[in-house]
Amino acid sequence: MVDMVEKTDRSGIQVIARAAAILRVLKDHRSGLSLGQIAAAVSLPRSTVQRITGALATEGLIISDPSGGGLRLGPELGSLAEAANYSIVERCRLLLTEITNQTGETTDLAVVRGEGMVFLDQVPGLHRLRTVSSVGDVFPLTSTANGRACLAMMPESDALQLATQEWRRSGQHGDLADLRALLAIIRQTGLAYDTDEHSQGISAIGFAFQDWSGSYYAISVPVPSTRFPEVREDVKGALLRARKNVADVFGTAVQ
Repeated sequence: MVDMVEKTDRSGIQVIARAAAILRVLKDHRSGLSLGQIAAAVSLPRSTVQRITGALATEGLIISDPSGGGLRLGPELGSLAEAANYSIVERCRLLLTEITNQTGETTDLAVVRGEGMVFLDQVPGLHRLRTVSSVGDVFPLTSTANGRACLAMMPESDALQLATQEWRRSGQHGDLADLRALLAIIRQTGLAYDTDEHSQGISAIGFAFQDWSGSYYAISVPVPSTRFPEVREDVKGALLRARKNVADVFGTAVQ
């Protein structure tokens, strides 16, 4: 009897591990994958993948892509992610405050949601002339420091796909070769920059990190461009220190 219980427990744990592997694969392929592609990626029989994805779909954790792109992450994961966001905000609040105290500048926390950066928290700067964004604002990925930092953390194919979608949606004609070169620099330095490229008169520096679920976040410091040259090195130093602290706090990757 004990052996049967242990066997059942092991089987249940195996199913959970396989389901988690499938969700992670879909996270890295936001446009969707077929059953066969998922099976190849997680090294499982197609029939096993079909059974597990069927159960995940029933719970709203995955859905069939309406454009025919296969299976992709479902809306229920968004609700779970939002619940997790509160924990991230609480854990990062002290870091944001430290950066603002060190630099005197505004510090932001944002997360990749869909095809944009959603602002989660902000500690206002100490200067009379300062940058302000509202929690819930959505900024683009390709022209902001926080968005670029997150793109640099992603698998390159996913980053370029998101960039192409953003440019198409906004009517821009971006250069993928230039973007690929920029992301390579960000990976080397750990910091991303935006100098008047998203908002005229605003420059920013930021870095990205992932939480335990694999979501992409960024901490960034936007500065009025008139003041940016004189504070650039201080902001850079504060962010590099915070970047190390984030790695220690979350035990996850940073960019």
